[in-house]
Amino acid sequence: MATKFAEFLDKSKIDPRRIRAASRVIERLRPEDRAIRLAKRNSKGADAPPPAEGEEAAVPKKPRSRRVVTDRLLTNATEGKAITGAAKTRLLRAVNRLLEQKKKDPVELKALF
Repeated sequence: MATKFAEFLDKSKIDPRRIRAASRVIERLRPEDRAIRLAKRNSKGADAPPPAEGEEAAVPKKPRSRRVVTDRLLTNATEGKAITGAAKTRLLRAVNRLLEQKKKDPVELKALF
């Protein structure tokens, strides 16, 4: 009995190797991520300027996770083993990227797991 994830990959004709490649592109560290990390580091310092009156400290955007989809994660997903929520989200982002390239509508997490 195949899992929902494995059935979806077969139905959509998506190769698991392409999921790994798409995830690597999505989660790769980029210059804007480095700028986010630098701003966060500078805001925590002793010489960081306090926010002006009436405005709150700006919350910096979250950088990419830099954790890609691995072979082990793909095999666990296709075999129906336990997967963390963050790993499911990474798989979803990679699958939606491939569906976008195929000019198809993105799916939700419930459609895969």
